Amino acid sequence: MKKIYTFLVSAATLIAGSCTGDLNQMPVIGNTSDAVYSSLSGYSSVLAKVYASYSIIGAERGGGSPDISSINSQDMLRTLFNMQEFPTDEAAYKYNSGDNLTDISHINWNSNDIWVSDTYYRLYYIISLSNEFLRYCTEDYISRFDDATRSEIRTYALEARFMRALTYSYVLDLFGKGPYVNENTPMTAYIPEAYDGTKLYEFIISEIDDIAPELPDTPSYARAGKGAAWALGARVALNGEVYTGQSHASEAIEYCKKVMSLGYSLEPVYTHLFNADNDKRTNEIIFSFATDNANSATWGSATYIIAGSCPADGEIAAQYGIGTGWGSFTARGEFTSLFDDNDRRFLFKTENQTQYFTGNMDNADMGYWSCKWSNMTDSGEPGCPTDIGVTTDFPIFRLAEIYLTAAEAVLRGGSGMSRSEALDLVNKVRERAFGDTSGNITDAQLNLSFMIDERGRELYHELHRRSDLVRFGLFTTSSYIWQWKGGVIDGRAVDSRYNIYPIPMTEISANPNLKNELY
Repeated sequence: MKKIYTFLVSAATLIAGSCTGDLNQMPVIGNTSDAVYSSLSGYSSVLAKVYASYSIIGAERGGGSPDISSINSQDMLRTLFNMQEFPTDEAAYKYNSGDNLTDISHINWNSNDIWVSDTYYRLYYIISLSNEFLRYCTEDYISRFDDATRSEIRTYALEARFMRALTYSYVLDLFGKGPYVNENTPMTAYIPEAYDGTKLYEFIISEIDDIAPELPDTPSYARAGKGAAWALGARVALNGEVYTGQSHASEAIEYCKKVMSLGYSLEPVYTHLFNADNDKRTNEIIFSFATDNANSATWGSATYIIAGSCPADGEIAAQYGIGTGWGSFTARGEFTSLFDDNDRRFLFKTENQTQYFTGNMDNADMGYWSCKWSNMTDSGEPGCPTDIGVTTDFPIFRLAEIYLTAAEAVLRGGSGMSRSEALDLVNKVRERAFGDTSGNITDAQLNLSFMIDERGRELYHELHRRSDLVRFGLFTTSSYIWQWKGGVIDGRAVDSRYNIYPIPMTEISANPNLKNELY
């Protein structure tokens, strides 16, 4: 039986108007907060809610009773997938106009875009929920409990701080800045300070360094431990120059080495990382968001990727372990051309499909369908009944990313690891991809151009591509063009302001500390 989050309580409904107002509100948890926080089980329930707020949108199965009012009513992971994948070469969305994703797909959004707005407010909802939890974790408040309970609550508080740091990292990466609030922020009559990229970066890193030593080496499944905190540090530090203007490559290497010291190993079968039994891959998966069809069914999270990347064909849907394929997105041809022959990570359905587009993105016959993710178990059976959702978890950090991050950081001038060590890490990833050493590269081939392609091959559809292209200077420039980039079939460069998303205009109007200089 898959270990999942369970809920004894439900979080409040926050209205996504001004985030200034949202951040000043305390989520109401069931009865009164004092009643909820009167027992360890109450604390456990709220912490579970903090974790699950990435995967589900409400207290009811399938998304009923949403926690936050939003325009598109979709979960956090689904909105993040839209932001990170659809503007890139990794995905071509088929229902752009109907789902208001044309501007995202064409890299032509503005500060009134509804997907950008939903993403922003859902991120700050999770930050608000984390802060509310931490207000009840002070030493004064938990002094009523016995020693064992206090110790457990202190660990819960570390996990909530990790979740808050993770969420702030998405704010930093997507928006480049944002209002800063914590558990000590006044609850009323307060306008949050705007943190720029450097301040947000420093806060996230300081949180990681403070909590990681106290987190467990081997946490319970789908809960944060040392590895998750250090993996977050590695990811944020690798992008540090984008955020702060200064290289943090050496720090990225240091975090990667700390993760590797914990004894993780690559899962031998790549596809097992993305199937219905992927909760068993704790050898490689460092941290994931758990999903279970019976208890936390969702139309988002991995459901969105599996059903969305499956053609609207009943026979093919059965191969994905689902009842119906949505036919939502294929890959663009430039991306699928990155794979070498015999690379087992090339998991695309090509039959009756053209690799490149000769017309609009909405044509279902153009672009290859991905079959990297599935709801099938190791034994080849559907992971669950398919009325709502799947039972495939969503990995956020895994060892292969750490290997590639360390190698890239070396190429960016970081200290603490040699080129030969970096090459060895890359080739370990390649050996799994090819099944032997035939795909190994030489030192002469190890360069940044290779690394951006290799990250694409290894990490596609895992919320990395936009961030990676920005870091490599390829997202908006003419250095890399893909079909329909910029809204034209042959692709074109776009304004560099699109390297970040704009803070929603409703928030700018409500908080005079915030500005969208580029928009």
